[in-house]
Amino acid sequence: MRVPFLDLSREIGELRPALDAALARVLDSGRFVGGEEVERFEAAFAAFCGASHAVGVASGTDAISIALEAVGVRPGDEVITVANTCVPTVAGIEGAGAVPVLVDVDPDTFTLAPESLEGAFTPRTRAIVPVHLYGQCADMEPVLDFARARGLRVVEDAAQAHGAEYGGRRAGTLGDAAAFSFYPTKNLGALGDGGAVVTSDPDVAERARLLRSYGERERFRSLVRGRNSRLDAIQAALLAARLPYVEGWNERRRELADCYTSALARLDLVLPRKGQGRRHVWHLYVVRSGRRDELRRELAALGVETLVHYPRPVHRHPAYADLARGEGVLEVSERLAGEIVSLPLSPHLAEGELDAVVEALADSVPLAVL
Repeated sequence: MRVPFLDLSREIGELRPALDAALARVLDSGRFVGGEEVERFEAAFAAFCGASHAVGVASGTDAISIALEAVGVRPGDEVITVANTCVPTVAGIEGAGAVPVLVDVDPDTFTLAPESLEGAFTPRTRAIVPVHLYGQCADMEPVLDFARARGLRVVEDAAQAHGAEYGGRRAGTLGDAAAFSFYPTKNLGALGDGGAVVTSDPDVAERARLLRSYGERERFRSLVRGRNSRLDAIQAALLAARLPYVEGWNERRRELADCYTSALARLDLVLPRKGQGRRHVWHLYVVRSGRRDELRRELAALGVETLVHYPRPVHRHPAYADLARGEGVLEVSERLAGEIVSLPLSPHLAEGELDAVVEALADSVPLAVL
């Protein structure tokens, strides 16, 4: 059996009538930028997160830039984030004119290690961008304590955390603002690019709305220097059609993750761990192996497709080599990049496919030495 890492056509097939109806409604309206479809989705997504406002933008990367500017980050300010993330996190920080400063991650959850913040803090530090990774929130309480004690703003990178919780509160309500992505592979994905800034601060929401559309509150009168980063009506309508399914899809992800964890427990793999007080939504199921690349080749030969999220920390990309912080400072991030592998997991993964992945792993990975 061939098991693809992800087959988005299955989700489309499940929702095709609802998606067709949403698309037809927008086409019939003749309104393709802004308008009721966008406003309706923004209200629904804010309610899903438990926040007061959601501001639709063109991408998750833009959401980071706009959220940072909306909370007061200015060109030249330093913003702390993790090395173990995808480049868009850093691109979003730089899009706000800020300077990214990388810190290391916790070896168990792969999210920001709060104890690393002190060594990265300088008088120029203005904000922290913790990344909620693979569907799990970062350890926000110590991050927020550190930030509040120093007058810093906190913007969550929640691109992989639609519906994830920390201490009973959902991603999007933990910091001053949050940035979500609706890239098609996300737990809530569009049929193209899209993103949102989520906040319960009305001033931050208002500034985000200005920044996404040339700084205009009314046409042809710019109040601030903004940009063009609008969520279009078609994507908003499609997202609104998919949003009611996310809770069920997330629950299915949890069931599949539990099956993996139980079935793989005796193998010589490091399985993912949930941090205390966190409700995971399993955007990805990521294991660690000291022979990762060989393991991937063996699984591919058995028909199982895997991916790596991510094969190098940010400062190991040629374009971002200047962000390296010195010997050993980002050690965990560097080690993880050589060991992690993402297994197939989506709400539409069939039971037989999950069994095939487990069987392939059992054939390729020895039992753990107890």
